[in-house]
Amino acid sequence: MADLSDVLNQIVGMCATAVYPKGTAQPSVANVGVKVYAGWPVPNVLEADLTEGKAHVSVYSLATERKTSRHIGRPWQTAQDPVTSITGAVNGTTMTLGGTVSTPQNVCLNVNKKAYVYAVQATDTLTSIATALAALIHVDHSLTTSNANTVTIPDANNISFIVGGFAKMVRELKRQEKQFQIAVWASTPTVRDQIGGAIDSALASINDLAFADGSHGIMLYVRTFQTDQQEKSMLYRRDIVYTVDYATTQTSDAAQVIAPILNIKSS
Repeated sequence: MADLSDVLNQIVGMCATAVYPKGTAQPSVANVGVKVYAGWPVPNVLEADLTEGKAHVSVYSLATERKTSRHIGRPWQTAQDPVTSITGAVNGTTMTLGGTVSTPQNVCLNVNKKAYVYAVQATDTLTSIATALAALIHVDHSLTTSNANTVTIPDANNISFIVGGFAKMVRELKRQEKQFQIAVWASTPTVRDQIGGAIDSALASINDLAFADGSHGIMLYVRTFQTDQQEKSMLYRRDIVYTVDYATTQTSDAAQVIAPILNIKSS
């Protein structure tokens, strides 16, 4: 689910990319060590790092917030389509499994319009899946056998194979617009400006924030201010403030329908 911490982590990641465009193993844009993190600096740690010529970039959520929920109801939406990796080739009265085994997946063998479904386990092989299907079908078709990854139903008139995965579903529970402060803490105005400029340019080009659960946020620039008032303590600071309109979400897995045929018997 997406929440406040997801927004903070996303902004931290974007700031780190701006400060270390070639990777953290390479020098920063200011050629000094830079710590990028969510939260507020620990005073003694910040002071020690500034003395050594290092810099900090902190990302902090401000108290300013307003509700922006704009929908009635909470409909589920597909964030990620089902993924399947098992195949089944039907030839007459036999079905041969192929592909690779992964979970979660369900396999279904329709025999004479009746569905036999097996949920694939993490320890399964193609052979064990074929054996499980054969055991299910054997109840109605006593001549059913399995050999390695092949199932044979000699008395079957019609056979079809279906495999289904699980989709990732997401729904918005509420939306809110919150302000986030990106603070650059440096020991010289030059370092501050180099780091602040890189972050400012990088964030200004981004409006759409994508989160891991498939939801999106809208990021808009608010203001920038900087101070030299603590230059006697070798502290030069620039604050960049953005608002992010984001959703608090709920996620769930949904099984793909693979057995739409109802097994109905007349009374």
